[in-house]
Amino acid sequence: MSELILKNIAKHIAITAPQQELFLSLLEPKKIKKRQYFLQEGEVCKNSAFVISGCLRSYFADSNGFEHILQFAMEDWWMADMMSYTTQKPGNLFIDALEDTEVLLLSRDNQLKLFDQCPSFERYFRVITENGLVSHQRRVLENLSLPAMERYKIFAKRYPAFIQRLPQTQIASYLGITPEFLSKIRHQMMYQKP
Repeated sequence: MSELILKNIAKHIAITAPQQELFLSLLEPKKIKKRQYFLQEGEVCKNSAFVISGCLRSYFADSNGFEHILQFAMEDWWMADMMSYTTQKPGNLFIDALEDTEVLLLSRDNQLKLFDQCPSFERYFRVITENGLVSHQRRVLENLSLPAMERYKIFAKRYPAFIQRLPQTQIASYLGITPEFLSKIRHQMMYQKP
């Protein structure tokens, strides 16, 4: 279970065996069943979750009850309500499992302890946070400037595993379109010349 997260860390920083032991000692494994909440709106996000297997999604519900998906996290991804996690104040997001999911939890307290005892982890979390911010900014710009078909093509190219594993309703919500419109887009793409 720890191999995946250690490989993820190794992509960004080098750590010693004692630093690995410290880090792993601060993690808590958890299983989340399909459709079970990891976090609900109004709760404080006390943990960041690293996905070992399965899939999580974060979303908010508008005043009409429509869900707007912000992010998916499959294996080798982190997920949290970052605003709530960093401020330790109640958040606005729901996070639930789209599949039976196994995660490693890192509490905010343990993250800060890790930063004090092993400062190189500050660089690791800075890099993955920056990467997440870049991805979010790119998505906002694409949503503001591109038609739905182009957004879907980019999503499919960027995240092929999501296309294979996620229900069409979830992908449509992420793209900000209806499932029916996504079905129409996919149908049109089947008949387009490559």
